[in-house]
Amino acid sequence: MQRVPRLTAGIAAVAIAAVGMTALEAQTRKPPYFASIAAAKARMRTGPGRNYPASWLYVRPDLPIKVVDIYRDWRKVEDPGGTQGWMQVGLLSDTRTAFVQNGVAPLRDSPSASARVVWRAAPGVVGRVSRCARGWCYIDVKGRGGFVEAASLWGVAPDEDLD
Repeated sequence: MQRVPRLTAGIAAVAIAAVGMTALEAQTRKPPYFASIAAAKARMRTGPGRNYPASWLYVRPDLPIKVVDIYRDWRKVEDPGGTQGWMQVGLLSDTRTAFVQNGVAPLRDSPSASARVVWRAAPGVVGRVSRCARGWCYIDVKGRGGFVEAASLWGVAPDEDLD
């Protein structure tokens, strides 16, 4: 009967170590870089601490953000509208997402302007980005995916290669 608590403690230690490595990796990443909001509700603050007032409340998980500065476990971020403020790192995710900007974006079946349009995404639609190359990104919007020109998206650099 004593093996179960020891096994449980061992599993917990491995899980804590894995989480610690992820947090450590996140702390050493150099800005600027794109990420996304992970939490269902995320407050943007005027400074890096809970004692600073909240300036925005985001209720849109997966919204892409750009991390522009780091202070301990806080990230200074910029949203697609250009608003900047601070968010606690636990509210963010490394999951890459993109925000459709500048009009309706056709989602195509291959990365080419002459490829067949399979879906259309309205401005403001957010999709998960799985890969980008040569100015095209594959995004998935709730199970509906296709290739979009990177210039139509906020959350990826126009010349970014992402695998």
